[in-house]
Amino acid sequence: MSENAGYEGAADSSGAADGEGLERRLFRGMWVSVALAVLVSAPLAPWRFTAGLLLGGVLSLFNHHWLRTAIAAAFVGARTDGRPRLRAARYVLRYLFVTGIVIAAYTLDLVSLPATLVGLCAFVPALFIEALMQFYFAIVYREEL
Repeated sequence: MSENAGYEGAADSSGAADGEGLERRLFRGMWVSVALAVLVSAPLAPWRFTAGLLLGGVLSLFNHHWLRTAIAAAFVGARTDGRPRLRAARYVLRYLFVTGIVIAAYTLDLVSLPATLVGLCAFVPALFIEALMQFYFAIVYREEL
């Protein structure tokens, strides 16, 4: 039995990592990075900057969730008739929705555009968190997850 069996993404007996655990950890990492950025910027930065981080972070979380469900739906459709039903309209609609909200908030002078773009990049710190966790377990327990 693996020493880190309590770790949510621990490998199974075949050595393959749990994809759902990875998705949960990435989504949790996105939440943590957005919350931390907003909490740090609230007392230090102007309110438009903090609002931009919050808006961008929330849109990033929404975008990630929407992408994950769209991909899952495409592969479920592929299992039933043999080919994926990936519709480009869903992808375009997702980007138009996010862009429309950012443009509206910026036009109404509610957010800072650079801060909103930084908030939209919440996936990047989540990937770094996951990579650091993987390095930690690979070094300390001498095994891959």
